[in-house]
Amino acid sequence: MPRIVQSKSTRITLTVVVAIVIIVLVLFLGSQKNLQPRHYIQLTIDGVRGGSIYALMALGFVAVYSVTGIINFAQGEFVMLGAMICLTVYDLGLPLPPVIKLIVAIIAGVFLTTLIGMIIERATIYPARRSPVVTLIIITIGVTITLRAGALLVWGADPYVLPAFTTLALEDHIFRFGGITLQAQSLWIWATLVVVLVLLYFFLERTIMGKALRACAINRRAAQLMGINPSRMSLLSFVMAATLGAIGGIVLGPVTRPIYDMGLMLGLRGFVAAIMGGLVSAPGAVMGGIILGVVENIAAGVTNPTYKSVVSFIILIVILLFRPQGIIGGGERGVEE
Repeated sequence: MPRIVQSKSTRITLTVVVAIVIIVLVLFLGSQKNLQPRHYIQLTIDGVRGGSIYALMALGFVAVYSVTGIINFAQGEFVMLGAMICLTVYDLGLPLPPVIKLIVAIIAGVFLTTLIGMIIERATIYPARRSPVVTLIIITIGVTITLRAGALLVWGADPYVLPAFTTLALEDHIFRFGGITLQAQSLWIWATLVVVLVLLYFFLERTIMGKALRACAINRRAAQLMGINPSRMSLLSFVMAATLGAIGGIVLGPVTRPIYDMGLMLGLRGFVAAIMGGLVSAPGAVMGGIILGVVENIAAGVTNPTYKSVVSFIILIVILLFRPQGIIGGGERGVEE
């Protein structure tokens, strides 16, 4: 018992020391660029915006991994499909008011992406369900390559533009206070994340289907003995992953310029966020996404914006080397005996 207490105390002390060193390093690098407190606040706000998208993708990783044990590397492509399908439907020139047209485009983007997710699970994962997990993960990588190549053929290599939700134009409302700017689309992103979390909580805690999904995530064999169909839960997990990815891509669309390969880096960042949360914890995934967004944005701000992607990979390597169970949620997946 004393050894356990000492070990925990050592880890806490080490964590505090590392945090202090990182803060001092950030402040030193920021002073070299004459950054003021408002600049750090601005970087944090922008980081929370990006981190909210990472959180949605991380939830998709957690949903699939918890139920199937598979790391679905096609999650980033669901983000891309949601954004690209939405803007394609919006640009069809439907004889509708702009607001209604945007709503129809959003519904179409989410619905069609979810349908694609269902087809992928039934056509690739389900037939190989008895294969080793590594084989299934390789299948998701193949699906990723196929979806990206298909998107290149359909939409080409040029970036597209999705109008801001508030103005329905290319220019968004900008709120300014104390030298800090905030895009109206950021509010849409944060509100979307909150609504998604509330709906997920209600689904998982208050519905029979949600409880069955949780049971399958805890122990698949025991859930099967209780009459729960694991293959249906696998399908449901992919439905949730595709829906979450599509929603994230659509609300991110007005902030960035959607392009056929946007899912690559977004998917990797979502994976890092899920790893930070332990891959089985939804709250950990959300916290991991937001923390990752803030850390990489501040790191890019005090150094160079081109290093933004490098930060995510450094965090991933450090976690896998020193705390593979995650730094936030942690935990073990249900063991099937």
